[in-house]
Amino acid sequence: METIKGVCGNIVPLKNEYFIKAQSRLDILTKPQGSLGQLEQFAARLVTIYEDEMPSIPKKAVFVFAGDHGVAEEGVSAFPAEVTPQMVLNFLRGGAGINVLARHAGADVLVIDAGVNYDFKDCPGLIQKKVVYGTKNITKGPAMSRDEAIKCVNVGIALAREYAQKGIKMFATGEMGIANTTPSSAIAAVVTGRPVKEVTGKGTGIGDADLSKKIAVIERAIAVNAPDAADPIDVLAKIGGAEIGAIAGLCLGAAQLRLPVVIDGFISTAGAVIAYGLNAMVKEYMFSAHRSYEIGHRAILEHMGLTPMLELDMRLGEGTGAAIAMTILDASLKIYREMATFQDAGVSDKS
Repeated sequence: METIKGVCGNIVPLKNEYFIKAQSRLDILTKPQGSLGQLEQFAARLVTIYEDEMPSIPKKAVFVFAGDHGVAEEGVSAFPAEVTPQMVLNFLRGGAGINVLARHAGADVLVIDAGVNYDFKDCPGLIQKKVVYGTKNITKGPAMSRDEAIKCVNVGIALAREYAQKGIKMFATGEMGIANTTPSSAIAAVVTGRPVKEVTGKGTGIGDADLSKKIAVIERAIAVNAPDAADPIDVLAKIGGAEIGAIAGLCLGAAQLRLPVVIDGFISTAGAVIAYGLNAMVKEYMFSAHRSYEIGHRAILEHMGLTPMLELDMRLGEGTGAAIAMTILDASLKIYREMATFQDAGVSDKS
């Protein structure tokens, strides 16, 4: 298998010539120049990523990575850990929010067990890539070993390659894992250098007292593990999660393949920032779907310089925001492909 370093070395910057070609077409469509705002920017970026002057509407998939977290035993979530496998089964039955919104977006939902503390055994539809049976409690030591963290990243890289070969040309990230806002807040604090209290929110809906406890738990985890902010794999191994690592790998794999990846909310962006730390060029292939209600999400987006497409106060995860954003990206390409030019329509332009 190609190493993470090898994948990072094969990520290339976008070619500005394609952006110029896309903008030239957008400027002769029957509208005032720039009047469709960010839709035009999205279309031009997609043309540039695909290196195709007239890209078709892509086949899409939302990758929902699932993993458990030992830190859940510290009482940092409003829900018990057994909800993780229960929700995985709900995804497979098609009954979750992501299933509804992915159907709306015309996207497949791929459910991956990266680190759930449960034996699914024979479970049709589940992509079984388990690296760990949940991470360890980060207040007592590392979430996982460095080797396990690397394996989690490689899960995402391999899936990007496999599904690109199956014709999927736009990826979206999603996740499920009770207590995963805790490692995500820890990652946010370490990579941005901000105090824990400035990047930690209420997750699934804990009260003020539990929020204070959650902040203390994260501060303790960082003190115990002393993750090296300059080494993203060290950060992932010491205070991250299996699904977070797999999301990082999907981002890297998409960038290497020159395919766009739509990043969902807080946890997905924690995975994206691990990828960004490994190679900052990965950002060129990312679309930030939305800014969630979680305060740590804003901090990571600012750190990477990503502007979210939407702000809907969402905090469900699963890839739900990314599925909605995919419909907007489709709309941008339809405008680009199907709208008449001034010449085609026989309409006089402003000159």
